[in-house]
Amino acid sequence: MTGEEIVVVTGFGPFRQFLVNPSWKAAQGLKLVGLGEQTDVSIKEVPFTVHLGVSRGSSVFLEQTGKNSGYRDKDVCGFCPESHCCVEGGPEKLDSVVNMRAVAKQAGPDVIYSRDAGRYLCDFAYYCSLYHGQSRAALIHVPSSGSLASAHRLVPLLQTLIHTMLEQLEDPLETT
Repeated sequence: MTGEEIVVVTGFGPFRQFLVNPSWKAAQGLKLVGLGEQTDVSIKEVPFTVHLGVSRGSSVFLEQTGKNSGYRDKDVCGFCPESHCCVEGGPEKLDSVVNMRAVAKQAGPDVIYSRDAGRYLCDFAYYCSLYHGQSRAALIHVPSSGSLASAHRLVPLLQTLIHTMLEQLEDPLETT
């Protein structure tokens, strides 16, 4: 890597049965251990954003696509956009510039490529980041159960995934 990279990592608060959201715990863990001396994990507005959300099950899901419409469920504060979309007049779907299929393939069997982020808070935040950030964003759904749900297994995997994404951003030809 040349120079210092800045990566924003987000997590969410309480979600349905999760009083402490595993995505927030994972984000805190990444902030604690970092992504190496050349990478600053930050909460500033930056060129590449990584969102962490929770999914049921024991796998990590790398989301390729954010969707603009079809939002029907209210969030924990009772909010749902009246238009049921993220950005009125925006494209129906936006893909990350990161080839998530290639990242998942390189990571192994516990990491699954996905094109359906669920049309809830995670998908909403992801689409907005893709829309406003020239598609330089990522959404990783972390597991709510299984061995990867523990921070000591999940955080190193997240470090590896994000490093792979950053390498791909530096050299877009590295997508196989």
